[in-house]
Parts: sequence; C-alpha cells; structure tokens
Amino acid sequence: MYKSDYEIKKEICEIGRRIYNDGFVAANDGNISIKVDEDTYFVTPTGVSKGYMTPEMICKVDKNLNMKEPNKWKPSSEVKMHLRVYQERPDVKAVVHAHPPIATSFAIAGIPLDKLIMPEAVIFLGAVPIAEYGTPSTMEIPDSLMPYIQDYDAILLANHGALSFGVDLNTAFFRMESTEFYAKLMMYSTLLGGAKEIPCGEVKKLIDLRKDFKVPGHHPMEKICPSCYNEGAEDLTPTEAAEKYGDSCNCKSGDAKIEDIVAEVTKRVLEKYNK
Repeated sequence: MYKSDYEIKKEICEIGRRIYNDGFVAANDGNISIKVDEDTYFVTPTGVSKGYMTPEMICKVDKNLNMKEPNKWKPSSEVKMHLRVYQERPDVKAVVHAHPPIATSFAIAGIPLDKLIMPEAVIFLGAVPIAEYGTPSTMEIPDSLMPYIQDYDAILLANHGALSFGVDLNTAFFRMESTEFYAKLMMYSTLLGGAKEIPCGEVKKLIDLRKDFKVPGHHPMEKICPSCYNEGAEDLTPTEAAEKYGDSCNCKSGDAKIEDIVAEVTKRVLEKYNK
C-alpha cells in the first residue's frame, strides 16, 4: 500500500532510471504508469528522458487523461495503451512500455517469444506474443492488444517495442527484464544452432509449480501449448501430443520437427515427379 502521492512518483522515477540505465529506452522513449483507483493514475510525462525524471514531473490524471493536479508537464500520449490494459485487466496496477533492443528486434522481425526453453520463463512469463502494428499515440495500439491482454502479461508491439504489466510496478518492470533476457537467450541459442524446447510433461510440471508459487497474473499455456495444458498429455510423446492437440503445440521436440520437415519435403518431391 502506498503512503503518499510522492512515494508513488518516486517509485516511477526509480523504475524510469532502471529502464534507462539498462538500455531499454533511448532519449525520451518509453512510458510508465501506476493505477491507484478507477479514476486515478500516475503517468510519466511526454518529452522527458526516463533516466532523468524527478517526482514533480510525474502527472496525476483521471481515466480520460485529464490532469487531477496542476503540472507544467503533459502526460505521455502513449498512455492510452496502459489505460486499455487497466480497463481489461482489473488485477493490473502498473504498466511499463519500453524498447529493449533484443526483444524489440524480435518484434521488428515478426518473431514471437513463444518457445518453451527455460524453466523460469515458463513459470513466470509463459510467452510473449506480437501485437499487430499500430501508429504510436493513436487508438490503433490499444486495439491491437485486445487478442492478448487476457492471456499474457507481456506483449511485443510490432516494429515498436514491448509492454509489460503486473500487480505492482516492480512486477511490471521485472517482466520487462525477463522479456529482454528471454529474447537474448533465444538469439544466442539460434546462433548456436537452434533452441531445444522443454518436453511436454516437464512443462506441465513447471505450470504446477507456478500454481504452488501463487504467481500473480495470467498465463498463456492453453494458447501456446495445448498438449501441456490438457490432462494426460504428459503420457504422450511430443509427436503424439501435436497430433492430438494440433500443430499449435510448441513443445514438439527438435526430432519431431525434423521428422515433419522431412515428411513434407518427401511429399512435395513425390508430388512433383508423379505429375
């Protein structure tokens, strides 16, 4: 529980310094917000570096971004996407938008972070999808988030950056850190020949651990890995799980994927020469 408006503003400034010092934003990029109640929000100002904010710069606004106290700084116009998250997710109390370079590169390349490669990422993040491109500061970005808000706690923004959210500001910031770390591991493992994903049965154990840890937020396992989400899937091989629950299962082993590729290539070659 926050004791005062000043304490909230100080916390926003501290997280601003962290995302700036971590290289997640450059110049005046990025924005941060905290929800106090249904009509009270603290948001970062427009045109100010997140690494150099001071508490008096933080704007206190209502749900329509009208100022609730005098301030010579104006709230960031990109906070519209924050408000959409708050509207759709009552559990969320803080949102961070930044441009972490590796995660943003995945967003630019159109590659979602949906490979189940690391226990911590599976438990605490799940996956990070990519929302369709929208013009910054317009309602296009909030609208692009709608397919993902209910199932994910971090979202890549096509050709733009990343958005993360949580029950408090530290949680939202940590999810931004985890998203960038996840992207870094994906990049390095790809350079080393490709990521080997965690098998279906093991993923299900990790999801059970998430429940035991009482991790707040939403988790996309039903979306990204139907086989792990369904009872009895741990008894199936990755190939059997994919056949039963569909190709959207991301837990198929590397061998299974290779088998599928070989089968498809063989099919096409036979079709070509049997004409």
